[in-house]
Amino acid sequence: MKRINVTKTFLPPIEEYEHYLRRIWETGQLTNQGPLLQEFEEKTKDYLGVGNFHFVTNGTLALQLALQALDITEGEVITTPFSYVATVSAILWQRCKPVFVDIDSDSLCIDVQKIEAAITSKTKAIMPVHVFGRPCDVEAIELLAKKHGLKVIYDSAHAFGVEYNGKSIMSYGDISVCSFHATKLFHTIEGGSLITEDKVVSDKIELLKRFGHNGDDHRMLGINAKASEFQAAMGLCNLEYVDTIIDERKRLSTLYSESLGSALFRPQLREHATYNYAYYPVVFDSEDKLLDVAKRLNANNIFPRRYFYPSLNTLPYLDDDYDCPVSEDIAVRVLCLPLYSGLEDSVVHKICEVIKQ
Repeated sequence: MKRINVTKTFLPPIEEYEHYLRRIWETGQLTNQGPLLQEFEEKTKDYLGVGNFHFVTNGTLALQLALQALDITEGEVITTPFSYVATVSAILWQRCKPVFVDIDSDSLCIDVQKIEAAITSKTKAIMPVHVFGRPCDVEAIELLAKKHGLKVIYDSAHAFGVEYNGKSIMSYGDISVCSFHATKLFHTIEGGSLITEDKVVSDKIELLKRFGHNGDDHRMLGINAKASEFQAAMGLCNLEYVDTIIDERKRLSTLYSESLGSALFRPQLREHATYNYAYYPVVFDSEDKLLDVAKRLNANNIFPRRYFYPSLNTLPYLDDDYDCPVSEDIAVRVLCLPLYSGLEDSVVHKICEVIKQ
């Protein structure tokens, strides 16, 4: 069997990408908010049905820009330990202190019931994660944020195309950030976005992402987060296939679920949510069982991923200790199975067979 990774980058027909490359050659503009980037921003904003959309060069920079745009450059930011390291990296990079709140054992998102106890006079924001694209309890988080005067930045890295109560999950919070990395179901090679309904905040992001100036008018400290025309070209191509990709991932996920039955725990999806099938995570009874299954799958040239691992509160370069027993327990037992457009049904059956054995 050929090597099967946890994901495989979707590539559109090369002729379609070449169409946009010819436009780049015609304009001679490779970056600096070029025409393809502007077209991509408008089309993606319309697809998602959101207010203000900013395309930047990657999702980690997007998180940093979100904190900067909301003037969160010190103090504490409450977040989840069950996420990719970029979530906490962005907080640390902004010279803020991450404060970890444990996760809910059903959804694997941040446990809203435990957030309020973590709020102090130094708390500036809450940065929850829509884990595996599954929505957090956004209503409860909004109530807490308003009660304590806090900003909310959603790490929506996995949530492109997810809806909750009939609208994009990325329309919630002060700012919502997404990743368009090549491993995501929708990608621009590298890339990310910031979404906000606040026009004042949006205008600030526009300046921050391009060095803080508009022409010769230098207004604030900024950074270079500009995406290129080549990234925008890939995004324009792939936007045409998003619905098809999600449908195929849904079919494969259903195939997994039907084959595995109730043998393994899978995180729950909130009511009134429309899912994008970003990942297919399963939780084993123990780390030993996970390692045994992974070893057997590897022997068949199949490579799932321990995602998310480790629990971020255990990172060796953090100064403070946080008690997050649920996250620490799940992190050693969770495995994401291969899921991508083009994955063959026979491979899914093989994976399920190895797991059940």
